[in-house]
Amino acid sequence: MPVVVNRQDWETTFRGQVRKLATGWNVGEFRGRMRLKVRPAGQAEQSVILPFRWDADSTGDAYIRIRNVYKLVAEGHTLRGAAEIADGRAPKPLMDWAGAADRFKVQKMEHGRAIKEKTWKRSYGPVLDEALPLLTGRTAPSNPADLIDLVIRRWPPGSKERQLRAQSLAQFLRHCVTREHFPPLWLPPADLSSHVGAKGVHSGTIKKGDPFTDQQILNLISSLPLDAPGLRWADALRLMAELGLRPIELLHLTVRNDPSTGTPHWWCSYCKRSGGGDTKPRRVLPLPLVDGDGIPQRWHLIKRWKAKLISLPPLTSGNGAGDSIKTYLNRQPGWRSLRAAMAAEGLRAVSYSFRHSYSLRAHQRGIDGGSVALSMGHSFEVHCRSYPWASSAGAVEAFGRANAALMMD
Repeated sequence: MPVVVNRQDWETTFRGQVRKLATGWNVGEFRGRMRLKVRPAGQAEQSVILPFRWDADSTGDAYIRIRNVYKLVAEGHTLRGAAEIADGRAPKPLMDWAGAADRFKVQKMEHGRAIKEKTWKRSYGPVLDEALPLLTGRTAPSNPADLIDLVIRRWPPGSKERQLRAQSLAQFLRHCVTREHFPPLWLPPADLSSHVGAKGVHSGTIKKGDPFTDQQILNLISSLPLDAPGLRWADALRLMAELGLRPIELLHLTVRNDPSTGTPHWWCSYCKRSGGGDTKPRRVLPLPLVDGDGIPQRWHLIKRWKAKLISLPPLTSGNGAGDSIKTYLNRQPGWRSLRAAMAAEGLRAVSYSFRHSYSLRAHQRGIDGGSVALSMGHSFEVHCRSYPWASSAGAVEAFGRANAALMMD
């Protein structure tokens, strides 16, 4: 015969309160005591005996205790460990976020593929400077997902900045769990795409940038102020245009002498690690610009560099060299005019446009893609995928020459 269970009203009410805390949470009677039972999704049931009698008078204190146990379990403690902490029989482990951040910095800078101090300041320091006050504040987030959302929310969804900061914070949280023995709850999600998000449907397809013509670059440089800061920025743009440099590579540029001939040449010591392969220190080959009248521009950059007549502008403030160049250019009327003119043609002007212009100029002069990629410091695959090989006007001219030659045969 089936067992008939006669439950009192207080039992039904009490069980309902506990069930509302979370799925799989329940309470029952065991030898006159309260027994808390938890069945996590897909796992076996766990239980712990609480120091309360199974009667109506104990339900108020018992519910407060169960709620405290629930919060501790949410922080990553086991059910038994949480019950002991709530009962005062075990101290709650202190999560030393500041200390963990200091040790994480040591780990990043002295072990594995060690990073440099400037990389820490650019990619990790700003993220932890925002995360630590949140983690130690009165209303600290209780899980990694909420923390990541709070730290990266001021960058646009889908942006590179938002992605990099989410990745940096995730690395720190993984360090806290695997090396600092923080509760497993703080292990960040393997897939950060839901945090990074995507660009809105109305934002359009954002390209990395389009190349300038040589004359556009010359006009821009001529429009810069002739004061000392303006002259330094003009030289920075000349170097980027003639050498096809990334903005940050201005800080890694030197002149070396060829060991066999003694001829000076440009050398870039910048190293970049990415999914497309590592950028290694390399020789950089110049491509002088040609104005609209076909006259090559002789800036004598290497000679002026050796004579210490080139002084670069400050490029280490803000978020790095690229951000510094962008900030300066955005203040210049000549840049705003160039950007508007390109936008009217459906093109986009960015600081990398100088580098894209170098690539296009090289191919227009018949230099093979492998050689261009070697000078620019990336793989041939990346070059084919990300850098321009031809322009519309150049394509029309090239086809015209080929067809004219055909008609002459």
